[in-house]
Amino acid sequence: MNNIEKIPQRLTERRLADAWAELQNHSEQGNPLEADAYRLAFADPEFLLRRETRGIRFQLEMLKPDLDQAELGVESTVVVFGSARFPAPEDAQNSLRQAQLSGDANALALAQRQVRNAHYYDQARLFARLVAGDSMHRRPEERLFIATGGGPGIMEAANRGAHEVGALSVGLNIALPHEQRPNPYVTRSLSFKFHYFALRKMHFMTRAKALVAFPGGFGTLDELFEVITLVQTRKSKPVPIVLFGSAYWKRLINIDAMVEEGVIAAEDLKLFQYVDEPEAAWAVIQRFYGL
Repeated sequence: MNNIEKIPQRLTERRLADAWAELQNHSEQGNPLEADAYRLAFADPEFLLRRETRGIRFQLEMLKPDLDQAELGVESTVVVFGSARFPAPEDAQNSLRQAQLSGDANALALAQRQVRNAHYYDQARLFARLVAGDSMHRRPEERLFIATGGGPGIMEAANRGAHEVGALSVGLNIALPHEQRPNPYVTRSLSFKFHYFALRKMHFMTRAKALVAFPGGFGTLDELFEVITLVQTRKSKPVPIVLFGSAYWKRLINIDAMVEEGVIAAEDLKLFQYVDEPEAAWAVIQRFYGL
């Protein structure tokens, strides 16, 4: 009886695999994909990419990373944001040497700035090591996993720190007009690619138990202020929000002016904290959760 019950399931799985194998063979033979009414709907990329099926694509981008993370026990994360343009110190030094040899003033100025900012890479790397190293010795339900946007710069540094202590880490990458590959330190089975920014942000917040924002550009600001807004409006539970690099953040954003003009309340300043050391950032999270 048990064998009979298993037969339909195996047949179904085979049909799914055959449907995709047919498309793969079609592609490998160099044939352009054309509309095919007889093709199974779930195995028809042309159909799935129609404007009318956008809602289905939303659901798929929500479901796939959620299932994969749950399967590997990733339930709580510390999200690290920051610039994709801050290189590792060793790369910054190499760029500086090349710029000095070239005699190009613009290249030299850029390389000098990269060397100056490369310390943020090291600090993000060390912060991730602290989080991942501590969590590896805790019960599975108490573990915190590093999650980043999966790209280069600060994101790479945080994934690298977790990787160096043998911990899993998540990368939520995004398809952009200029190619962006996942950094090599994201756990392969937790490296995801998104088309929709909104779904990517939702995944950042779904498991986030803390947010640490290193200096960054428009993308970092967008992600940071979305989280602050969600917590401020109580659409999300309170979580530690840490701004790493107080000189950068205070020079960039005059939060006190917002209080003075009445666009935010004075108590909203308690939604985040400034820190300048990896240990201090980790201490904020430890105090919040009593770790």
